[in-house]
Amino acid sequence: MNKEDRMGLRTWLEIDKKAIAHNYKVFRALIPKRTKLMGVVKSNAYGHNLVEFAKKLEKLGADYLAVDSVVEGIALRKERIKIPILVLGYTLPEMIEKAVENDLEINISNFEYFEVIKNLDLPTQTGLKNKIKVHIKIDSGMHRHGFQEKDIVNVVKEINNLKKQIKVIGLYTHFAAAKNPAFPKDTKNQIDIFNKWQEAFEKAHLRVIKHAGATSGTILYPEAHFNMVRVGIGLYGIWPSPEAKAYVFDKFKLKPVLSWRTVIAEINNIKKGERIGYDFTEVINQNSKVAVLPIGYWHGYPRALSGTGTVLINGEKAKILGRICMDIMMVDVTNIKNVKVGDEATLIGFDNISEITVDHIATLLDASPYEIVTRINPLIKRIYK
Repeated sequence: MNKEDRMGLRTWLEIDKKAIAHNYKVFRALIPKRTKLMGVVKSNAYGHNLVEFAKKLEKLGADYLAVDSVVEGIALRKERIKIPILVLGYTLPEMIEKAVENDLEINISNFEYFEVIKNLDLPTQTGLKNKIKVHIKIDSGMHRHGFQEKDIVNVVKEINNLKKQIKVIGLYTHFAAAKNPAFPKDTKNQIDIFNKWQEAFEKAHLRVIKHAGATSGTILYPEAHFNMVRVGIGLYGIWPSPEAKAYVFDKFKLKPVLSWRTVIAEINNIKKGERIGYDFTEVINQNSKVAVLPIGYWHGYPRALSGTGTVLINGEKAKILGRICMDIMMVDVTNIKNVKVGDEATLIGFDNISEITVDHIATLLDASPYEIVTRINPLIKRIYK
């Protein structure tokens, strides 16, 4: 990226639109032509910028988008995104009207929510003619939220009782352990339970979109494609698990979409034996050149990488020294040639032939790669290129 693109920025994210397109095509090729693809852009598109990522998916041909909240859905509608949007997270009763106004689809996962809708009498109270579009969420074994198998008859009954208020668009569930192909039993049990719900809906003449597979389910369980899949982390070029990656790595590749960079603000010469950073947690073991980077845990870079993580400068690894601060960290550039103030430092992504991946950082921290990208501060500019 040239300097004009990131003028005035001390840190920024680069989002590779070609990588997004590549990953989208990978998942399109995995599913039948008639199966819809829902792009999951919840939580600021996993840290990649909600609006821009959603616009790119719509342009590529995604059939649906999924967000966490009505607020995220409204933000997309304001940007004139037209394709259907499902709110996966809990919708507050007072936001149901906003969902209808903005043509957003919400989920129902418990009987209490049916009662909320009954008491709203939404079309009368608001003057809105449109029904509330809903997807029925099934608990097929994860036990997070959703209707259980014993609820089938009563759920169908409630749907019939609310025909004037709601339009049931979808039936869906979520797999708890679909990321490891070595242990398929639990996922297959969940599929079996979901199939019972499908049969009940068909008998009740409820023709709906059925979706269960997220990224790992889409990759590993073709029988769970049904007529829509929900792809999240894979569209960002991040594997849902090492096991899933190993299982199909010879068949296709995903391309990381996000790179994270900053600049060197200062370089200091520190003598051997000096201590560095808050609480002097690290002792310099040789005369060293130390670069100061204007980035820290406020930006979302994990403080737990203090003294262990690395960044890339001029294609070489530079170890983090001492404690990562709120807005600053120090790295060892003693052995990096021609390093100077203003040089770029790569926190995630490629620099020449070297790379730091989200997976690598997650492994160092015994964390999830989902956690690494979603915690990057949303105020940092994302530059789509």
